[in-house]
Amino acid sequence: MGKQILKKGIKTLGKTRIVRPFETKENIILRDFLALERTTLANERTLFSYIRTSLYLILGGIALIQLEEFANLIWAGYLAFGISVFLLVYGAVRYLVLRHKLQKFYDTIDLPEVAKEDKKPE
Repeated sequence: MGKQILKKGIKTLGKTRIVRPFETKENIILRDFLALERTTLANERTLFSYIRTSLYLILGGIALIQLEEFANLIWAGYLAFGISVFLLVYGAVRYLVLRHKLQKFYDTIDLPEVAKEDKKPE
């Protein structure tokens, strides 16, 4: 069930476009390849920040639920749990969508060709 929801979310995000899809008509050079690597690393850092934020919200929710003197704030603890689950799912979906888009570029790259073109004298 969870995999189906995740796949449906990825398909929905994949169809949502603000700008037209980018298509390159020339060979990629080493600088562009390194930019793709930086983008991949940034995507992973963003996923980790979503996970970290989700964990902090879980801890905050546990703390709010455990406070006996503030029993009227239990709803805020459960709200923090709900938001943390939402952020975790949203971050995972964003990560997978961007990873899928980046993989399309990686599949079209011929790495030995990139190295040859970068070593050409100008």
